[in-house]
Amino acid sequence: MNYTPRLRTKYSEEIAPKLKERFEYSSIMQVPRITKICLNQGLGKATADKKIIDAAVDEMTLIAGQKAMPTNATKDISNFKLRKGVAIGAKVTLRGDQMYDFLDRLISVALPRTRDFRGVKSSGFDGRGNFTFGVKEQIIFPEIDLDKIKQINGMDITFVTTARTTEEAKALLEEFGFPFTK
Repeated sequence: MNYTPRLRTKYSEEIAPKLKERFEYSSIMQVPRITKICLNQGLGKATADKKIIDAAVDEMTLIAGQKAMPTNATKDISNFKLRKGVAIGAKVTLRGDQMYDFLDRLISVALPRTRDFRGVKSSGFDGRGNFTFGVKEQIIFPEIDLDKIKQINGMDITFVTTARTTEEAKALLEEFGFPFTK
């Protein structure tokens, strides 16, 4: 049984040829593609309670479909009562089929569940083809059980692409059906 995600097939059959024609690339290898999706969650409150990190790692593992890992502080900051090596967040990096599955769930299920959703602002591009945006609540993902939530946390989602410019990266994400505001 060979499983290929719906968006991976869509990319190779529809999106790549369309972008090749639009930007007049000489080779199909020049067409931008998504290389990875990174999910990050910073939990400043976790310095006082270790259970917050454990819950965040479990929730992010459910959302991503891949084991998340806690992130640790790299230096001491006395104003924030922070010690080096203390867990202060969670992260997971998705590649391959899991990346396409997550992107599909994000675009078709999770983002439309956001309250008063009008699209994602396109101000999150870094000029080198990468796009980052924030989600205020992790409960927009259907994998999260509302009854088991201790507190609502946001997260940052970063799309790393091979595009060289913001215009190419935005065109790539729009072809996947990413809902940018007009």
